[in-house]
Amino acid sequence: MQVPVMNNVGLQELSSVRLKTTSEVARLALIGILQNAFSGELAAAYAYRGHWKSLRDPDEREKVRSIENDEWVHRANVLRMLIEIGSAPRRIREVRAWLIGRTIGFGCHLVGWFLPMYFAGRLESQNIEEYEVAAGHSRVLGLERFVAELRTMADVERDHEAFFRGKVANHRLLPVLRSLFRWG
Repeated sequence: MQVPVMNNVGLQELSSVRLKTTSEVARLALIGILQNAFSGELAAAYAYRGHWKSLRDPDEREKVRSIENDEWVHRANVLRMLIEIGSAPRRIREVRAWLIGRTIGFGCHLVGWFLPMYFAGRLESQNIEEYEVAAGHSRVLGLERFVAELRTMADVERDHEAFFRGKVANHRLLPVLRSLFRWG
């Protein structure tokens, strides 16, 4: 087997390529996660607003309203982090998140009890991982103040997921949705 030989032109081109350092990659990844999380929290907060308003049980209403409030707090925390690392939210994502959140919130009044509970829990499970990955990137960057805060936010999302998982645990449609969406 012959090993390809690179000529001088190829070597010069290769040496001119600037590879990103681990910290540059971590910073870009962290910014992307935080921008997505910031907009995602907007969509979630508005979806939860519609969700709790659609519920009849007073305890469920209060819990989901409390979860909405947690999402607004997370959004403020994420914005502060974005600003601290010299970035900002992406406007187009904000518009999209607003539309998604409002649409889902409205839809909660139309689709019954189970689907909003199920998909809220599934969403929260994804948020846990998102905040854990962001904490890892923060650690690479030496942003220890972010690490603790992101892990705390992941724990709050974990509590949210547990609430929704408990609510749907014995529902007759859970096996169907579990097989389709791999959660529950």
